[in-house]
Amino acid sequence: MTPPPPPPAVEHHPHLADPLEPGWVRVDMHSHTMWSGDCTTTPDELAAAVEAAQLHVLCITDHNVTAGAERLAHELPCRVIIGEELRVGQGEIIGLFLSERIPSGVGLLEAARRIKDQGGVVYIPHPFDPLRNCLRPHEIDLLVAEGLVDAIEGHNSKTSLRSLNEQAVTYGEANGLAVGAGSDSHVPSSIGSGYVAMPDFSGPQEFLAALRQGQVVGHFFDKARPWTPRIVPSIEDPIAR
Repeated sequence: MTPPPPPPAVEHHPHLADPLEPGWVRVDMHSHTMWSGDCTTTPDELAAAVEAAQLHVLCITDHNVTAGAERLAHELPCRVIIGEELRVGQGEIIGLFLSERIPSGVGLLEAARRIKDQGGVVYIPHPFDPLRNCLRPHEIDLLVAEGLVDAIEGHNSKTSLRSLNEQAVTYGEANGLAVGAGSDSHVPSSIGSGYVAMPDFSGPQEFLAALRQGQVVGHFFDKARPWTPRIVPSIEDPIAR
């Protein structure tokens, strides 16, 4: 039997030339796996990509599911934070440090409250990017006014204009939010293209405190996704959830 082809090589990340402070870790706060409906990255590919990017922590934020993150928490060569990028009517919101999946179909405020109720972190992805499924400014303002936002994404590696990421950083600083960063990876080679270098932590509250001391690092990465045949778990399958 012919052995399967090896996973594609992961490209070098420019950030690896910059050493970390002692006791600090690299945390990619926004990533996807084959459990997301628009991503086919397999566990083996993800493990190789994490090693190549020298990540210490990966937040797996698949669309509307947590099953992949729950499984991969025991399989990757890094720590995994279980998250979910939840599609609400107005856009998308991310919950981190989840103990249970937020079901589809809930509204924006309810989604944020359900994240907070289980001790999670509410994270606003790719804000102000008109080409993405993001919350509109007045909706972010509403969440902030209700005290339901912990952090905002100050670097998203799929956001094509640097000015949009800079706008997110400015908004976060003006509103007292922690500022995060993530690759928003949908292919293995982009894992780690956006991350936060920050002091190590244990649990969501230490995470937020460390995030406020951290440094956003990242470069743009949105190359075409090569097609390959895959078997992908369905989000309608209870096992996949």
